[in-house]
Amino acid sequence: MTTKTGRPKAKLVLSEQERAELKRLVRRRSTPAAVAERAGAILRCAKGLGNTDVAAELGLHFQTVGRWRRRFVKERLDALYDEPRIGRPRSVSDDDVARVVDMTLHRKPKTGTHWSSRQVANELGLSQSAVARIWKAFSLRPDRSESFSLSRDPQFVEKVRDIVGLYMSPPDNALVLCVDEKSQMQALDRTQPLLPMTPTHPERRSNTYVRHGTTSLFAALDIATGRVIGKCFRRHRSKEFLKFLGEIEQSVPKELDVHLVMDNYATHKTPAVKRWLLRRPRFHVHFTPTTSSWLNLVESWFSIVSRRVTERGVHRSTAALEKDVRAFIDAHNDEPKPYVWTKTADQILASLRRYCDTANATRSRQTNESKL
Repeated sequence: MTTKTGRPKAKLVLSEQERAELKRLVRRRSTPAAVAERAGAILRCAKGLGNTDVAAELGLHFQTVGRWRRRFVKERLDALYDEPRIGRPRSVSDDDVARVVDMTLHRKPKTGTHWSSRQVANELGLSQSAVARIWKAFSLRPDRSESFSLSRDPQFVEKVRDIVGLYMSPPDNALVLCVDEKSQMQALDRTQPLLPMTPTHPERRSNTYVRHGTTSLFAALDIATGRVIGKCFRRHRSKEFLKFLGEIEQSVPKELDVHLVMDNYATHKTPAVKRWLLRRPRFHVHFTPTTSSWLNLVESWFSIVSRRVTERGVHRSTAALEKDVRAFIDAHNDEPKPYVWTKTADQILASLRRYCDTANATRSRQTNESKL
């Protein structure tokens, strides 16, 4: 009679859900290597293989396979993951985090305009890497600064409500077009050849260039479809703007009203333009508030033109630049996408109100600090 020795193997039976999850963990690239290895061991054990056979296949010790088998039988899928380990105590306390955030937001260095992580670390007796981690956790970037301009238009609120309402609830049997000009587009040729992109380096170009003239792009963006009516002119005057309005008139079916969203540029308000619009009652003009170009959706499209055509383009003539712009417009109109405005006028005004409250509080605090 043969006597069995050693610890008996734990009986392992998988449900369909567990088997599917284990296979997913083995196949998925983002699965940690240790978890994938344990999932593979459990799958092999469930097929009836012994611990020694599974260990030989995976290059593990048979006792390791046995340990993970027993843990899985007891804890199921949770057994694949390591339990939290007792490690070194935190070197940065919650009070240290609060001090770093408070200093970054409410104090200025004795010299300079903004903090560096090294300066904060020296002031508070922390490591530079700890300060950098805290800044990252709270999305603090003292090295960055952005510009802004608040509109002084006395009809700001009314114009915001008018244009946002037009975007979010356009009138029936009408076309909403965002109109503007991208002026002074320069045809630039680099003084030295470009160095092409390689696997280890980005494309490089010389910082000196030769100008070959300028052109202005007049564009009207249909927010409902994303299509663009565009035309380049060598000059940027009321005369050219009237010609572009003629292009719009020819492009829009006569049975539709046309709502134009434009800025307050003088070219848009000359007597000749006003007469042209009065003779065409289906055209309705909506002016954005002063210094509020963010309300005109065609500005977003202009930024794409800058990134894709002009910033890195090489043009040895104005005609070459205009040809590339026309090609870009044609390609864009082949696969247009609607421009969807999502923020209501009330949300915009509430956000501006909060900003003004914060700006006024900051100004008051700085005034009080200067008096001390």
